[in-house]
Amino acid sequence: MDSGREHQNNGDATSPTHVPKKQKVSNFITPEEIESEFSHHLPSVARINNGSFGCCPSSIIAAQRLWQMRYLEQPDNFYFNYLKAGVLESRRLIKDLVNADDISEISIVDNATTAAAIVLQQMARSFYEGKFSQGDAVVMLHYAFGAVKKSLEVYVTRAGGRVIEVPLPFPVSSKEQIIVEFRKALERGKLEGSKVRLAVIDHVSSMPSVIIPVKDLVRICREEGVDYVFVDAAHGIGCVDVDVKEIGADFYTSNLHKWFFSPPAVAFLYHRKLSGSEDLHHPVVTHEYGNGLAMESAWIGTRDYSPQLVVPSVLEFISRFEGGIEGIKKRNHEKVVKMGTMLAKAWGTSLGSPTDMCSSMVMVGLPTCLGIESESDASKLRVHLREKFSIEVPIYFCPFKEGEGKADVITGYARISHQVYNKEDDYNRFRDAINKLVGEKFTCKLLSE
Repeated sequence: MDSGREHQNNGDATSPTHVPKKQKVSNFITPEEIESEFSHHLPSVARINNGSFGCCPSSIIAAQRLWQMRYLEQPDNFYFNYLKAGVLESRRLIKDLVNADDISEISIVDNATTAAAIVLQQMARSFYEGKFSQGDAVVMLHYAFGAVKKSLEVYVTRAGGRVIEVPLPFPVSSKEQIIVEFRKALERGKLEGSKVRLAVIDHVSSMPSVIIPVKDLVRICREEGVDYVFVDAAHGIGCVDVDVKEIGADFYTSNLHKWFFSPPAVAFLYHRKLSGSEDLHHPVVTHEYGNGLAMESAWIGTRDYSPQLVVPSVLEFISRFEGGIEGIKKRNHEKVVKMGTMLAKAWGTSLGSPTDMCSSMVMVGLPTCLGIESESDASKLRVHLREKFSIEVPIYFCPFKEGEGKADVITGYARISHQVYNKEDDYNRFRDAINKLVGEKFTCKLLSE
């Protein structure tokens, strides 16, 4: 995305991210150096699933090891003289990355699931303490991550709230389809007499993978009087543009280990000032309780804090690429769209969304003759591709819609990712493997449970 479209496209895959200005690098990283940075990846595996677990280059693993050894050599010295200062520096860099107003708005946590627990725990307290009424609602997208759905059950439903799910279409043809369904869900809440207290919105949904028009949905929430908005952007940083002030949500979380080259597990939670963030607490209670979420999150007992401390090293790694993180995002988006289009053409299928709703991940329709008729079929096919062809790629089952004929409807989609270590051969292997299965008249019914 170019900067001229930044304010209209709600987080398109190529728009700029707010990163600290780095000194110009004259010699950018070479293909050979990239291959060396990821030489620990199994060379036999076509790894086109960066979206699930991300990746970490060797230079960052080495930096992480230095932090781990500093702790192991003298834990007391590490705790008293290095940990807090290191976490503070990482928070400062993240603040600049996402364009937050103040460092107090940024806390570092393990992952987006932890961030969701922190926000939803606060919502639960609001029910228990009478700030919210029994029957008040949370709106959640149908595409929401499974752990977030479970967290809503644990924190909101048990506290007396109800969940209104937005039934989103897939395949999707435009962002307007999502906006329309979101408005309908809010209206349904009104008609049923529920005050919507919180909206949980993905930025890039996981499965199926689609860029959600977050700015539009946040604006609608403000117009409709929704109390709080929480954006779950597990795939945010390094994948789409993240400007928390433009997005306008009360809470925004993103993993750094998925698309930002950090080791597992590290994420941030942005909590906008004046959004009740002073009452946010980490689920693990330590002696830091009451000193603010950032301090509570920076010490949750003896554990490995090195992922939180390597953010400066990650930014140095990213600066080796032409265009920095903006260049990486742009190239990943363009290449994954190119590869997805190639696969769809080879299989006579189609993509699951317009390319401007794709990030560094694309949903590609699989041939209908494979007979993907359930989530179980999708799971078994994924295992088959891993074990027989050494291809790692998630498979999504898209149920038949009423009135559709089974013969001509795509019910299976592969979610392919592209990260800097990927090569075209990874996708060619996937293409050829599916073509081989089709040629052998394979169907999912042939796979054992």
